[in-house]
Formats: sequence, C-alpha cells, structure tokens
Amino acid sequence: MDFLVIGSGVAGLRAALGMAEHGRVAMLTKGNPLESSSIYAQGGVAVALSEEDDVAIHLRDTLQAGHGLCRREAVRVLVEEGPERIRELIAWGAVFDKVGGQFAFAKEAAHSRSRILRARGDATGNEIVRALMGQARRHKNIQWFEHHFTVDVLVREGVCCGAVVLDESTGTRFAMAAQAVVLATGGIGQVYARTTNPPSATGDGMAMAYRAGAVLEDMEFVQFHPTALFLPSAPPFLLSEAIRGEGGQLRNIKGELFMQRYHQDGALAPRDIVARAIWSEMAATKARHVYLDVTHLSPTFTKQRFPTIYSTCLRYDIDMTEEWIPVSPSAHYIMGGVKTDVHGATTLTGLYAAGEVACSGVHGANRLASNSLLEGLVFGKRAAESAAAWALQRGRATVPKEFLRAAVECPTKPLEDVEKLRSSLRRLLWGRVGVVRSGESLSKAVAQLIRWKHLVYGSFGTRLELEVKNMVEVGLCIAEAALGRDNSVGA
Repeated sequence: MDFLVIGSGVAGLRAALGMAEHGRVAMLTKGNPLESSSIYAQGGVAVALSEEDDVAIHLRDTLQAGHGLCRREAVRVLVEEGPERIRELIAWGAVFDKVGGQFAFAKEAAHSRSRILRARGDATGNEIVRALMGQARRHKNIQWFEHHFTVDVLVREGVCCGAVVLDESTGTRFAMAAQAVVLATGGIGQVYARTTNPPSATGDGMAMAYRAGAVLEDMEFVQFHPTALFLPSAPPFLLSEAIRGEGGQLRNIKGELFMQRYHQDGALAPRDIVARAIWSEMAATKARHVYLDVTHLSPTFTKQRFPTIYSTCLRYDIDMTEEWIPVSPSAHYIMGGVKTDVHGATTLTGLYAAGEVACSGVHGANRLASNSLLEGLVFGKRAAESAAAWALQRGRATVPKEFLRAAVECPTKPLEDVEKLRSSLRRLLWGRVGVVRSGESLSKAVAQLIRWKHLVYGSFGTRLELEVKNMVEVGLCIAEAALGRDNSVGA
C-alpha cells in the first residue's frame, strides 16, 4: 500500500481523497467508519464567507480565544484556505442552510461576526461527512478496512513505514507497510467520566505516536463544553453552543441568571469561562447541574433551528420549548495532541497527523467554537500533500518481510479487570484533572496513573484492552502536562 490513513472523520477522509490522487490508500478504522466525533458535530463550521466578515477578523477572533498561545502561521493557513475548502465541499454535494437564497450564517461565543455555516440546523458534521464519504467511497484508489484497530505505527531506522493492525472480527494481527502514514484518530474524551465524545474517542493516535517517539504538545489544554445534557438516565449529549448564540440563557438551580457576574458577554463568553462559571455555581448551590433556558424563544423557531437537539431532549421527556434543560460541563475537545507543522508533518519522519489528534497550533489554549471541522478539512488536505511529496522524494522504499513478521509475533496477555480499570481511570481524570485543577489533585492523579501504566505495559489481544492501555498513557500525558503548567490560561 502507498499510504495509510488511520481514522475516518473529516480530517481522515479529506487526507485520503488528497493522497488517492498520488497512489493507493488504505483507510483503517476501528469499528464502523461512521462512529467518528465529526459526525456528531452540531454547531457548524466557521468560515469567513459573509459580506460582513473577512479572514483578518476570523484570525483575530481565533487568536484571542487561544489566549496568545496559538501559532499565528497555522491560524493564518486555517482562515485563508478555509473558504476554498468549503467551496470544494459544496461542489462535492454538501448542502448548507440558506435563507432567501443566501447562506444562513450563525453566531457563537467569542466570534465577533456571524460566520458559522450549518446544515439541517444542527447536523453540520453529519452533512460534511456524508459529502466526503460519498467522494471517498467512489474513489478507485481508496480501500476500506472497517473494524480494524490500529495497534501501533511501525518505525524502521527512524522512519514511520506502516502499522500493526488488529482485525476485530477474527482477533488476528497483521502488519501493513506504507510509504507514509496519516493519523486522523480524533480525540481523548473517553478518558473522562463525562464527555460529549463517542465511545471511539480513546486517544489511540496520540498514544501510538508517543510510543513511536513523536512529540506531543499542549496536552494540558482540554476543553470542557459548558452545556451537556445532565440526566441520570441519559448520556451527556451535547447541547450546541449555537443555542446560546440564538439567545439561550443559563440559570442556576435557584432559577437565577448568573453569567453576567462572570463575564461582560454573559452566556456568550468563551467556553472555558462559561464552563468554570457553571462549575462555580454548581459548587455554590451544592447542585449537580444548572439549567439552559430557551423557553422565551419561539417554539417553532427552536424546533426548526435545533431539530436533533429537540428530538433528543424529547426522548428523555424534556420539551425544551416549555422546560429548562439540566446541563453541566463535559470533556469535549483537546487542543493538544501530536505536534505538527503547518503541513501536517509530525516530528517522526513519514508520520503525519490532522484533525483533533494533531496539535497544529491553531487552537492555542482554547479552541474558538466551530473551528475544528474547518481545521480537519484544511490540514487534512495539507497532510495529504505533504505525505505525497515525501513518498515521491523517498521513492518506492520496501520494508523487509522479516521486519513486518517480527512486528506481529510478540505474545499477547490478558489485562485483568479491564472494565474496572477503565471506569476507575475515567473517574480519576474527571475528579482530579477536570475543569478545576490544583497541584495536589494533579500530583495524586499522576501517582495513580503511573501505577496503572505498569499494569498496561505489554501487548494485549482485544480492542478493549488496547483502548484502555492507550487511555492510561494519554491520561498520564494530560496530567503530567497540567502539573507542569503552574498558571491558569485558557482551558
């Protein structure tokens, strides 16, 4: 195979389409390819396409949200190339909402302009994945390997040259050689007890890159979405920031509006500020949640603007047009990840990364709402171009069969009480490495994670065991990075 892409979200699909113009591409995805975080993205995609906007304003807003820790060159690439990536998507069949024939741009927290494109109200990620998946499925150079878990990337003489793969249906392992590998495995949300991320978000790409010797960066910056549904019987379903953009208000357990006490922008303050404000209100009122109130908005508007959210709340007996919605913060997005340059190249030759698994530098200490889908498109394409250029420069390098055989012959062992370890890990990270952290809480978390890391050393034979191994390693990276930063900034 010429290229491997690990992951099938927006970044992975765009990378695969780019590399398929230069050779054969294997798409490796654990479980079903439609289980990525991308497909659940509700709010939209931020892009400077409206008449009242331009790329300089989008750049300024992104830098401000990142609290001075963004890489300016990466942000410039994002905002300048973003419009062309969206036009490309539209040409491939993506349909974004319009009013009177014009795009219906929405506004979200920390944006100074209405620049959020959305699809079917609150199903933007789904629509973008649909368009990209259609293109990828039709391309003759892209071969799909569904229900295939990537165990590790292969490194020979300092160069990434493939991956070890577990066939989830048979339990067998095999090695795949490639001229270049692109990581697009998404985020780490499942290391926390409360997360808006799907079950697949276990930090696999970061863990395997770390084991291979690639640099991880900014791992302490985990964004907690302020408003996830809080019900004992429901998963923490994301309630889009766009709800507050359309006038939704936050009330504490006593029914009091409180955000104005924390920030001049009230409910439209940046995510990190809103999440901490909610946390403070919950602590002050001894409550496990606050309320999101949209009952003052037109019921017809609410149903049309947020059809997915409306129907999901109804499933749990909450009519958001008549009742306040109980919400609390949940782990949502990690700004850190595998360090890349503006071309998607990691510090390991032959290994590239794009999307949430990567730290491209565009988010700094706090991601501006709705920049993540755009990042996946822009840097997915850039990673593809960079990987293709490397493969052309390298020539048709071959990997010895003995090397590939040795990579899969290591014996596996069972991981004792794997479900219990997974649950304990998630509670530890939520309690000690969560929205509010201290030196004491982080030190205790690091000590426990180091003990667990000894338990997960070695090779395991099932997807669940391998995921827990990755979660422990990534959890330790987050906790150690947080302990090393002794100031509060951004997330």
